[in-house]
Amino acid sequence: MNIIENLEQEQIAKLTEGKNLPDFKAGDTLKVHTKVKEGDRERIQVYEGVCIARKNDGLNSSFTVRKISFGEGVERVFPLYSPNVAKIEVARIGKVRRAKLYFLRALRGRSARIADDLSARAKANSDKA
Repeated sequence: MNIIENLEQEQIAKLTEGKNLPDFKAGDTLKVHTKVKEGDRERIQVYEGVCIARKNDGLNSSFTVRKISFGEGVERVFPLYSPNVAKIEVARIGKVRRAKLYFLRALRGRSARIADDLSARAKANSDKA
């Protein structure tokens, strides 16, 4: 491991202190709690949608979340280790066979649904018990 990778690992450790980043992948429905600054106040806004892509690139890791807002598709790219991302929750575990779900951009309604991964949900429930 070279010096730059060591520095990146230290930064990642510093940024994830006190944060619990869950394991998620494309197809999962996420609730991303982001810090929004309005004037001198700061509040938390929840953005819920389907993760359509995840880029694992060390400190530059990011993920894309897509949701339908008032009939219009909206996508947002979140840096994984951003201090503005307060919390990430996995609402549903989706069963997909692709790493990037860009084809969902062309689909509407029922055809854009993602099936639940029941085996992963059962495993998660057995781990909690």
